[in-house]
Amino acid sequence: MQHTLVVLVENNPGVLTRVAGLFARRAYNISSLTVCQTENPAISRMTIVVDGDDTVIEQVMKQLHKLVVVHKVLDLTEETVVERELALVRVKVKSDTRLEILQIVDVFRGRVVDMGRTNLTVELTGDAEKIDAFVRTIRPFGLMELVRTGKIAMTRLDS
Repeated sequence: MQHTLVVLVENNPGVLTRVAGLFARRAYNISSLTVCQTENPAISRMTIVVDGDDTVIEQVMKQLHKLVVVHKVLDLTEETVVERELALVRVKVKSDTRLEILQIVDVFRGRVVDMGRTNLTVELTGDAEKIDAFVRTIRPFGLMELVRTGKIAMTRLDS
């Protein structure tokens, strides 16, 4: 099962290496990892998606808590969250497929950010399922390149 962990850490050089090293030493594969500075410049937020059962995730969280640079660890897997990924997708186009591809981009609420004679680049945001569905739909036209950010997530708060 995939778990989404949020780890608040000190915003210092080498912290990412220490956290990633913890996963590598225990042979836990990270599916995606995003890191950014928070509203507090001294703190960074890591969103880590990792496969594992509850026992594995509990062990990972305990090990993360032991690192001095870690301030807080949360498992958002069972929480109600807002989550997004960003993808840039380059696809082949021909004169007879251009219109159909642009219609597909529109259906998925994507945005063309670069267009050449034989290809176009689409920017797409949404959850992982939406991006996966877009990639499956566009692949038969000639998927040339795909870049994804990985998941970012926040818990929903009642107003």
